[in-house]
Amino acid sequence: MAMSAGEEKKSRMALSEINVTPLVDVMLVLLIIFMVTAPMMQQGLEVNLPETKNGGVAVEEDPLVLVIQKNKKLSIGTANISLDDLGKKVSAILSTRRNKQINIQADKEVDYGVVAQAMGELKAAGINNIGLITLPRGN
Repeated sequence: MAMSAGEEKKSRMALSEINVTPLVDVMLVLLIIFMVTAPMMQQGLEVNLPETKNGGVAVEEDPLVLVIQKNKKLSIGTANISLDDLGKKVSAILSTRRNKQINIQADKEVDYGVVAQAMGELKAAGINNIGLITLPRGN
């Protein structure tokens, strides 16, 4: 059974077409997986920062950030620190860094006294370069 030239061309065309339905199915499954897992990837602590008019400061090295949460818990990274150990631990961390600055990220509902105590502990440990992290004020 010989095929005519037109039939042979049609059969070759049918073989060369790509079925994209499985590709679309896989992409939709991946999209759903990423949509479900993306909120789980968020790390860090929820801190409600105060707002100021001043802009940011450029830094060369990742800054060391002391986080003071609403419940007055202190932490650096994922490690919780007591107020009594703050000076010793921060001094040990900064001794290995080129940038000797520490930034304090305190929730705006934390009493000023807690922030002042933390700054006092840092000053007593010989750390003089202390910054406060705020958000720019939205006008």
